[in-house]
Amino acid sequence: MASKVIKTLRDFPAVEELMQSDELSAHLAALPRPIAAAVVKQVVASLKKKLSDDGKPISGTTMINALKRDLVARKSRELARVINGTGIVVHTNLGRAPLSESIFEDIKRTVVGYGNIEFDMRSGARGHRGEACEDYLRELSGAEAGTVVNNCAAALLIILNTLANRKKVLISRGELVQIGGGFRIPDILKRSGAKLCEVGTTNITSLSDYEENIDSQTGLIMKVHKSNFVQAGFTEEVPLKKLAELGKKHDVPVLNDLGSGVFISTEKILGYREETVQDSVRAGASITCFSGDKMLGGVQAGLIVGDAALVKKVKKNPIFRTVRVDKIVFSILERLLKIYLEGTHAEGIKLWQVLATKVTELRGRGEKVLKETGSPEGVNVEKTAAFVGGGAFPEKPIESIGLVFDASWKARQMMKSFRDLRPPIIGRIEDDRFIVDLRTIDPSDLPHLVDAIRNLQK
Repeated sequence: MASKVIKTLRDFPAVEELMQSDELSAHLAALPRPIAAAVVKQVVASLKKKLSDDGKPISGTTMINALKRDLVARKSRELARVINGTGIVVHTNLGRAPLSESIFEDIKRTVVGYGNIEFDMRSGARGHRGEACEDYLRELSGAEAGTVVNNCAAALLIILNTLANRKKVLISRGELVQIGGGFRIPDILKRSGAKLCEVGTTNITSLSDYEENIDSQTGLIMKVHKSNFVQAGFTEEVPLKKLAELGKKHDVPVLNDLGSGVFISTEKILGYREETVQDSVRAGASITCFSGDKMLGGVQAGLIVGDAALVKKVKKNPIFRTVRVDKIVFSILERLLKIYLEGTHAEGIKLWQVLATKVTELRGRGEKVLKETGSPEGVNVEKTAAFVGGGAFPEKPIESIGLVFDASWKARQMMKSFRDLRPPIIGRIEDDRFIVDLRTIDPSDLPHLVDAIRNLQK
């Protein structure tokens, strides 16, 4: 069929004929037949229009290549494994925190087939979803109670709707943030039914700014982690402890949206300290929410801890059922929280393994890759800057090592070539150089990287 020359609309093969083509069989088999047929119809329609508009013959090779390209593109929409060479450890576009294989292996027996997700093994009656997970969350955080919803945005929405529907929520203007995907705090507040009350200014907010706005219609005082940006210079914000004391004085709950959330001290591994969930509880926050797939190192979820009475109200909200999680998420979170409780996160959670890998180890990996690829000209092992990502430590680079391809390798072309691999390797471009950062590449994937570089030299 590739040798065919299409001069008129009648020369186009029928869709069914193309669906039976040996030249396309592998590409067609990769998709469900109805989807593959739809792609074939679209490509043929597009080529027919091109022939009608231009009047120039279309070769069979052009048609086959167009079909292969679009079939591959449609296949690429499916979830698939990629190799993260960006140096961003918690990469939102690449699935956020890498999940440990050991955790996945551990939960297989609890998620395949039936399970006791809502069955009380003691009484034989209907049970409550996620009891063990909530127990571990409470114990780990030091809070009176805890619960789980499907992401941190949902956690924030249901807390606001439960505790401040049609009431004012006091929040500093400097904390009205937007994070990735267009997620804006003011928009969530509006949808929750709460009334936004901005206090202070963008750079300066004092305790009196909050207190002067407290009245009988105030439902919550809210503090938001700035996540993916920092303020510098002439700035001032109120510590959570002071807000908690103010809330207690006026009987107004204080909500702390931690964003990423972390249970351990990051100082030893990263050289600086992020506020922990335990810090939030000890400071007196009435209720705290954070993500399960960022600095926690787990799966997408919104975790909520706080005063037992407030958490109970949240769980009784009719919206709670719409944002609850399934047995897979609970199984992963149970195992994850157990690891933190046992103090084995350095070995059991992949996120902390990646962050703790020494630069000398990364350099050794890079030099080995370079040696096995024949040390191609224009490729060097160099120091790079990696980042935690996920809204944590936006201006705090992590020392790393990368394979750096100089400008002669044509960075954009390299980016595409590596993205077209199976599995794809996703790197980054800096100063017209293509970089594969080794901080985020699992050692087991290095042979694939070696093969990719060798093939580029052919």
